[in-house]
Amino acid sequence: MNNVIEQMLNKYEIKNTNDEINALKEIIQEIVLSGLSRGNFFDEIAFYGGTALRIFYKLDRFSEDLDFALVTPNKDFNLTKYFIYIEKELKAYGLNLEINSKQKSIDSNITSAFLKGDTLEHILKFFPNETEHKYNSLLKDIKIKFEVDINPPSGATYEEQYKLLPSPHQIKLYDKESLLAGKIHAILCRGWKGRTKGRDLYDYVFFLANDTKVNIELIKNKLIESNYIESNSNFNIDTLKKILINKFNEINYQEAKADIIPFIKNVDNLKMWNKNFFISITDKLQ
Repeated sequence: MNNVIEQMLNKYEIKNTNDEINALKEIIQEIVLSGLSRGNFFDEIAFYGGTALRIFYKLDRFSEDLDFALVTPNKDFNLTKYFIYIEKELKAYGLNLEINSKQKSIDSNITSAFLKGDTLEHILKFFPNETEHKYNSLLKDIKIKFEVDINPPSGATYEEQYKLLPSPHQIKLYDKESLLAGKIHAILCRGWKGRTKGRDLYDYVFFLANDTKVNIELIKNKLIESNYIESNSNFNIDTLKKILINKFNEINYQEAKADIIPFIKNVDNLKMWNKNFFISITDKLQ
């Protein structure tokens, strides 16, 4: 096994196959970020979303996708020009994955790509002492989606962070206040099979537990862009709390719990999840 990958694996507590797959995906994500940094991707783009929160702010859940947004909107942005840097970085660590653009079926501000590879092949690279018979044909290919918002609403604020592994690199990302704005927007507007993602609720609790303030300008602009509020709305933190309380009265919390369970270690944290809990903690939002 590559020594750097072995070093990165040392931070994980691996107890089962699911833990192995989650660690595998996250290390691949970090290698992708390193490759993008080498290609100066973060000169014009910022990292945000659940994976950014996990990698840079110690969120205690796994996250599947890589989400980015341009700092300055550009309808002509070309994601494919960065593929060569991703491929080169992956090959440097002996990883065999393909990257392909996702063709947009409708006019959209989101441009997407998928990284795919054989799950078993890479588990055996990362965990060479494992035996193949433990795994079965039901294991799907590794699939990591990354998306770039090429026309994001204004108002985001940023910071620069540094990572030492897999090699030293620098990343521009949304600061915590802007990440919280994005997460609240996801709770209110994400159309996921008609349901609210438990992952979004889990992250919301994480932010409030850490006394994170919300970037009120960014959440307002995101809600206007989504036609959730009018552009001339009188919008402030109290307005936002009322909107969230209405949402928390509607959510199916059993479905939300089922969504988050594969991504966390301690399911006891979910016992409190109901509308009264989320309405109560929303009073802490600032």
